[in-house]
Amino acid sequence: MVRVLPHADMDKMLSLSKRRGFIFASSEIYGGLGSTYDYGPLGVELKRNVKEAWWSSVVRERDDVVGLDSAILMHPRIWEASGHVENFTDPLVECRQCNRRFRSDQLETGACPDCGGEFTDPRRFNLMFRTFMGPVEDTSHEVFLRPETAQGIFVNFPNVLNSSRKKLPFGIAQIGKAFRNEITPGNFTFRTREFEQMEVEFFVKPGTDEEWLDRWVQSRFDWYVRHGIRRDNLRLRRHEGDELAHYAKDTYDIEYRFPWGWGELEGIADRTDFDLGRHAEYSGEELTYFDDETRERYLPYVIEPSGGVDRATLAFWLDSFDEEPDGNATRTVLHLHRKLAPVTVAVLPLSRNERLVPTARAVYDQLRRVLNAQYDDAQSIGRRYRRQDEIGTPYCVTVDFDTLDDHAVTIRDRDTMHQDRVPVSALSRILQDKVEHGW
Repeated sequence: MVRVLPHADMDKMLSLSKRRGFIFASSEIYGGLGSTYDYGPLGVELKRNVKEAWWSSVVRERDDVVGLDSAILMHPRIWEASGHVENFTDPLVECRQCNRRFRSDQLETGACPDCGGEFTDPRRFNLMFRTFMGPVEDTSHEVFLRPETAQGIFVNFPNVLNSSRKKLPFGIAQIGKAFRNEITPGNFTFRTREFEQMEVEFFVKPGTDEEWLDRWVQSRFDWYVRHGIRRDNLRLRRHEGDELAHYAKDTYDIEYRFPWGWGELEGIADRTDFDLGRHAEYSGEELTYFDDETRERYLPYVIEPSGGVDRATLAFWLDSFDEEPDGNATRTVLHLHRKLAPVTVAVLPLSRNERLVPTARAVYDQLRRVLNAQYDDAQSIGRRYRRQDEIGTPYCVTVDFDTLDDHAVTIRDRDTMHQDRVPVSALSRILQDKVEHGW
């Protein structure tokens, strides 16, 4: 039975992150840049695996969703049509004494939490980053870094519809960078000014939207559970009427119990025909859909599952952390899902003996063609097992002196620590089966 702690200790996780190469503070040698992070060798693999698992689930395993990669810089009128210029704001107050700035809706008292000073009156602060296109820096050349990936999907609706020949209901999926000039970013990679989103805009016939909303909510919740997050650390929260976004008819958040409290991983919203209607109005283009079966023409409604790549990666990482008794010591282990783990298999020669190394290298060369493999021959075999446990490697392959005679190796399972002897000739197939089916 695997014993899992209810919460990862953030101090331990941050130490592990820096020591093993998951996430680093960005621009660290220059003192850093507030709330920006770089993914190290292990972190980038974990993050890529999260994106791949999402893409497989919402695109490759379905026949009603296609992909898109739209530009970060888009026509500024798009953000007027979407409501971001008018509505994408937070209430900002500034302390008159220490000049720190805060979101007024997140303050518990009317005094500055840092120095106790008084605040200015709240003012609305737009969260979009502005820049200029071309050599002239004036308002006529102003563009925005996109605050979400969704609008790139909406304005490409007719292009995708005509080129893919899809019929409703169908969706368009996208993974990409977004930027929000947050007033108070924090909690490691949970809230940053530069982040990645995984979004689907699923177009449906009006009147079927509530059914599709329910189906997407359940599907997306199950995805997190299927990939390793404990169900009791997840919850669904339906938005109250007064907190719904200006475009939403209904919204559910999938929330995770982070060490600092519940936080949103993903929102699933019923956006009705707001976006297509607004873009049709502002662009003057026809964005309706003609239904061949009913001979009707209408603006589709949209169901939007929108999740954060960085938040999902953080949640999978935190939820996998465990410390287990190991004799007189403690074994630190990440119980990451085998398809998310940054390293799938580690090849460990029993020693650096000149007879073993060529065989171990040959096994490693065989495996790294089909799996994310790592070769490790530094220190004792026990320390190497613990090192792989600490980074979440689900399988270790040990090459010993018997391998030279029986042409077999030992596979060790991270979670059970059970070991099996298997022939080298079948090793790739066996490990691929384990990764795919969990055998």
